[in-house]
Amino acid sequence: MRWEKLANREPRHRLMGDKHKVKTKLRHRGIMGNTSSERGGVGQGEKAHRRDSRGAKEGDRPKILMDSPEDPDIFNAEDIKAPEKAEFLAWRQDLEANDKGPAQARPTVFRWTGAGKDIFLSGSFNNWANKIPLTRSQNNFVAILDLPEGEHQYKFYVDGQWTHDPAEPMVTNHLGTVNNVIQVKKTDFEVFDALMVDSQKCSDMSDLSSSPPGPYHQDPYMCKLEEKFKTPPILPPHLLQVILNKDTGISCDPALLPEPNHVMLNHLYALSIKDGVMVLSATHRYKKKYVTTLLYKPI
Repeated sequence: MRWEKLANREPRHRLMGDKHKVKTKLRHRGIMGNTSSERGGVGQGEKAHRRDSRGAKEGDRPKILMDSPEDPDIFNAEDIKAPEKAEFLAWRQDLEANDKGPAQARPTVFRWTGAGKDIFLSGSFNNWANKIPLTRSQNNFVAILDLPEGEHQYKFYVDGQWTHDPAEPMVTNHLGTVNNVIQVKKTDFEVFDALMVDSQKCSDMSDLSSSPPGPYHQDPYMCKLEEKFKTPPILPPHLLQVILNKDTGISCDPALLPEPNHVMLNHLYALSIKDGVMVLSATHRYKKKYVTTLLYKPI
C-alpha cells in the first residue's frame, strides 16, 4: 500500500517546476506575489468584511482604510483643501488687481451748444451729487473733466431745468429717464500716450541731478559795473571795407557798384550826420543780384 501511494504522488521536482511556471506567468501579467498570498488576502478580506458588517449591526462604525474606494473622505478632498484654494484665489485676484492698477483718468470735454445763461453738468461719474458749472466759450459752454475709462451717463442743468443734448448719444435708464451717454476709451488717447512716453524718453534729467555745488538763490543776476559799462568790441576789419566808400571808374555807371563781399551783406551802415540828414544803407542779395538800399532821414 505504501508503494502504491507513492506512485500516485507527483515527483517533487515536477511540483517545483509548476510553481515556477505559475510565478513566471503572474510576473508577466504584472501581478506581484504568489497565489497562496492572494488566497490568503482574499480570505482575510472576506473575514474582515464579515467582521465589519457585524460591527456595523452593533452600532459601531466600520473600520475602512484611508484613501480606499470605501473611504467617504476621498470624495471630500476638495472640501478639505477649500481654505487653501480660497486663499490661492484671493492671492491671485490681488496680484491681477495690482497688475492692472487703477483706471487712468482721461480728460473729457463736455459742450453745450444750446441757449442758456447758467449751464451746469452732473452725471454718474460723481453719483449725481453736485452740479459742475460750464464755462462760456464764444457761442457755447465747455467743461473739461478727468474721467476714468468706461461708460458714463450725464445731463445738463440749463437755467434751472434738467435737459439732455439731442445731438449727443442718449440712453434710457431703468427709471425711464433719458440721459446722454459717453464712452471714454483708451484707444482714443493712444496718440497722446505715445507722445508722452516719447517726450519722457527724450528728456534727459541726468544733468539736473549733477548740478555744480554752490549756493542757490532767487535774486536776479546783477551785472558788475565794469561789465555793464564796458566799451563795445572792436569792429572786425572786413566790415571796414564799406562798398559805398569805394570809388567807381569814370567809364562805369555811377549807379552800379562793385560786387560786394559776402561778409558785407545784411549789415546796417550809417553815414555821419551832415546838414541835419542821417543816411543809412544796407546790402542784400536776391538770387544772383546784389541790391544796396539808401535811407535818408532828416533829424
